Amino acid sequence: MNYFTIFASLNNIEDIDCKISDVFSKGFTVEKNEDEYLIKSKALFNKYKLIIRVMSEDTNPEYFANNIPGMMGFYNSIPFEDDNLKELVLTQISVLNTVIAIESEKEIKDEQMQLFTNLLSAIGGIGFVPNGTLLDKEGEVIVYPDGQSGSSNFRPYACTQKVRGQEVTSEEGHQRKNKTIAYLQEKGIPYTDSLPQLPPIEACQFKTKEDVARRAAALLIVIQFACDVAQGENVEESRDFFISMLRKYEVEDILTDKERAFLYSQQPNAQEAINISWQYEAYWTLIWVLGFVDKLDFPDEVCDCEYAIQVISNCETFEQFYFQTTMRSQEEILDEADKLYRLHWACVDNRIQNRTAPAGINESIVVERRRGLFWLIGHQNENWDTISMDT
Repeated sequence: MNYFTIFASLNNIEDIDCKISDVFSKGFTVEKNEDEYLIKSKALFNKYKLIIRVMSEDTNPEYFANNIPGMMGFYNSIPFEDDNLKELVLTQISVLNTVIAIESEKEIKDEQMQLFTNLLSAIGGIGFVPNGTLLDKEGEVIVYPDGQSGSSNFRPYACTQKVRGQEVTSEEGHQRKNKTIAYLQEKGIPYTDSLPQLPPIEACQFKTKEDVARRAAALLIVIQFACDVAQGENVEESRDFFISMLRKYEVEDILTDKERAFLYSQQPNAQEAINISWQYEAYWTLIWVLGFVDKLDFPDEVCDCEYAIQVISNCETFEQFYFQTTMRSQEEILDEADKLYRLHWACVDNRIQNRTAPAGINESIVVERRRGLFWLIGHQNENWDTISMDT
């Protein structure tokens, strides 16, 4: 192993220079060139060199855009033995904004690993070993690549900059936030004032009615295939049938990369099938927006899957389905998005505090409904597979 990576959530990276210098103050020379450090050992024997590269979301935005979704997908695909730990890890990855990449010219030994974990402890964050093992800031294992839990009592950490971002405030957003908080207070659900406003209508990039309708049709078909996979049906027969449905409704090109990979996989992953099946709730928000569902009930019970299927299956063509749609107002959509955003915070807070979900909320329902509405309003211009679930 010649690589070790520290991922962190930091408000700034200015003090990393001092922390690198402190850790390598004895027995090393440290040469800095912009955001790259050349570390040379002074030992008479077994000399070695290290290169440390520091990147942040501000200095290297392309790295984070290209790599963090992949990291999220990798750990989402691991069969964690502890589902709660998986959620904590995914939460941490979602707020990472700093990388300290260490490259050694020689195989990393215990002596060097101790130095790296010292730097990890000084900076905070998580350590990534090339085989996929994650370490906490003390160097304890969070999770092994096979999903086995380590000895760490891990809790995610997010800097205030990452949690709050560059908040866009408006009177509209303020009123919407207060309206949701009043709703939460009425139901006895905890909330935090620090959770930002959602952007006002004019700052959103709403999907068109046709965008929503096509996404709904494609998603429903993929969900049906996922249900067959999860239930052990004949994969080849099911795939052929649902591909024909995608073509019948002319929405095959609407599939996301993740959906396409799942649909065409020779051995679709069973856990991935279950995850996609939960997206019935995201689909439910889409058909609510399109006028087929009167209201989004409190997220404590799953949607009516039989009715959800009939909304589209009763139509012979996409056009027939589309002509029945009536788009809800942008105000109403944003109100529901704000409500789900703050309900999600309550779910996460209660899970971290090891308390029972308030008012019987089902967090999986909240997450998927949030996915549907945040995609629809164009929140942070994220695509369907990588909607940020930070709270």
